[in-house]
Amino acid sequence: MTGIVVWHMTLSLDGYIAGPDDNLNWYAASSGPSEIGDEVARAAGAFLTGGRLITEDFDFDRSRPYGGDWDGRTFIYTHKDPASAPHPDLTYLSGDIRDVAAAALAGAGGKNLIVSGGTVPGLCLDAGLVDEVVLHYVPALLGDGIPVYRSPGLAYTQLELLRTESLNLWFRVKK
Repeated sequence: MTGIVVWHMTLSLDGYIAGPDDNLNWYAASSGPSEIGDEVARAAGAFLTGGRLITEDFDFDRSRPYGGDWDGRTFIYTHKDPASAPHPDLTYLSGDIRDVAAAALAGAGGKNLIVSGGTVPGLCLDAGLVDEVVLHYVPALLGDGIPVYRSPGLAYTQLELLRTESLNLWFRVKK
């Protein structure tokens, strides 16, 4: 069994994954449990995100993917020195995103690699690595913050809708 790369993200209705100053308090307005979200989490063997929020006071136990209900490897794509915020449950990677994603996918043990965060999913999409996109919309408008995706000048990417559930959408990337 070989896993795929899945961009899995929660966002506001106006397209932000975090409010100003990385505020995530609006997540509490979530649309509730999701069969799609549960299915994505069950198929996940590894999680790849950026290191932006990893600081000396970072609490990984409070920030585990999927609310701590998931147990797998977490990879951090960063240019920072991992010694600046070491944590035994995190594996730090740097370099070309293709090599980083390949290493994280290998670390998924045949299951899927979930990419998330403000930069990593876009880098993976731009490199042609993302196979599916799963989006969970929260019924909130932030007006400002970190957008889900911004990559001016890149080629058009077409998505094929696979499933819907309330405010949750699952797409396949047409390659």
